[in-house]
Amino acid sequence: MPTAHQLGWRFVLGRPVRLVTRTFLAWLAVYFRAQGKRALWLIWDKASWHVSHAVQAWINAHNRKAKPAGGCRFRVCRLPSKSPWLNPIEPKWVHGKRAIVAPARVLSMAELRQRVCAYYECALTDPIAQRDG
Repeated sequence: MPTAHQLGWRFVLGRPVRLVTRTFLAWLAVYFRAQGKRALWLIWDKASWHVSHAVQAWINAHNRKAKPAGGCRFRVCRLPSKSPWLNPIEPKWVHGKRAIVAPARVLSMAELRQRVCAYYECALTDPIAQRDG
């Protein structure tokens, strides 16, 4: 995973629905707590898996437990609709997408993951699998 001002990637097998979002956030909390971090800012748009009541309830419950235990809490910074200039990551997405795509064909998931991690110089991690419940 990244240090300050670096990117890290974690892929999802399937769609990024609320259950996967909670799994990812739990993984982030463990990862950053191990590094001694006390808070992580999430700069989020209004994607359905970001604004779902289930995800918000999970974050609130996690933060209530993490604060007294010295864990890593989450702080959510919501971006207004249609305001990509406010998100400093947006230019990196545009340049990365242009460098990674293959207009002549559709890339396999394995090839896409490899190209993304090579372009952004990040570790290739196992994707999060969809699960029920």
